[in-house]
Amino acid sequence: MIPFLDLKAQYASLKNEIDAAVLGVLASAQYVLGPEVAQFEEEFAAYCDAKHAVAVNTGTSALHLSLLAAGVGPGDEVITVPFTFVATVSAICYAGAVPVFVDVEPVTLTMDPAKLEAAITPRTKAIMPVHLYGQMADMDAIMATAGRHGIPVIEDACQAHGAEYKGRRAGSIGVSGCFSFYPGKNLGACGEGGIVVTNNDAHAKTMRMLRDWGQERRYHHVLKGFNYRMDGIQGAILRVKLRYLDVWTAARRTHAMRYSSLLSNLDTVETPVEVAYRRHVYHVYAVRCRDRDALHRALEAEGIQSGLHYPVPVHLQKAHEDLGYRPGDFPVSEAAARTVLSLPIYPEMTARQVEQVVAAMEHDAYVS
Repeated sequence: MIPFLDLKAQYASLKNEIDAAVLGVLASAQYVLGPEVAQFEEEFAAYCDAKHAVAVNTGTSALHLSLLAAGVGPGDEVITVPFTFVATVSAICYAGAVPVFVDVEPVTLTMDPAKLEAAITPRTKAIMPVHLYGQMADMDAIMATAGRHGIPVIEDACQAHGAEYKGRRAGSIGVSGCFSFYPGKNLGACGEGGIVVTNNDAHAKTMRMLRDWGQERRYHHVLKGFNYRMDGIQGAILRVKLRYLDVWTAARRTHAMRYSSLLSNLDTVETPVEVAYRRHVYHVYAVRCRDRDALHRALEAEGIQSGLHYPVPVHLQKAHEDLGYRPGDFPVSEAAARTVLSLPIYPEMTARQVEQVVAAMEHDAYVS
């Protein structure tokens, strides 16, 4: 069997370092926040070319706190995309704001800047592009539109650790950038975790208080905050893994290039496009298929796991039907939801496994 990802293999490759890091936290009894989390914040901020990093318990919490720090509240509108994981929209709802959608570009499946201007109203308080699958949105165009209206941009970089746009790291362009360390991410914790990076001193200070019950100092609660703190063990593990992130990214990119080369003659599949000035980190290698479900079943029959990211866009999810959107409102997102299939990709994957996946895709069970 070829798994969609192999977390056991990653742990095995770092077992001694991770075990030592965890035991160090247990011995210190610094289980919540603490020095390991503080050091990870410094190291991850430097990795992203940002001044501050605020570690939290999930990527969703990172998005939520970024919105609150930007002054988003009840009745405000936040523009984002419908083709994303639901957490992007949930965070907007947590802030009491209203999600407003714009469609994605057909090639990159990231926010279409040409649709952005028409969505802005006097109630728009933030724009939240999603760096989908590991490739950044067109940030220059988005920032230009946002700048004309004085609207902050918050990057949902939860799938884009180390991605770049014209040489700038994901998370460093908007007022803040939000990352998830869910185990399957390019940089994954052994559990849950998230972080916000920002160059804004005031936002960083606010988010540090909000993640820890709104405390300015112990038992002095300035804001109505949350319990969004990162565990010390996760901070220690992430410090170990961060040292390998660039090597892992290089491996992902190598696998992606091999997929694209081998699949170039298969006319039933459209491979992802890496825009020339955007460094794709391939959190997901998503192809477009004429009959996605048939390919999904064919791969499963061959013992190959694949994923659907995402089969139902957020505007058509039952949980968000109150927003009033209907089928046909965002045709590019809806077409993507019908056709995308994520192939196995992870650093520990071998070239032979990539070849086996492609061979299965060429099998008569699918193409005939």
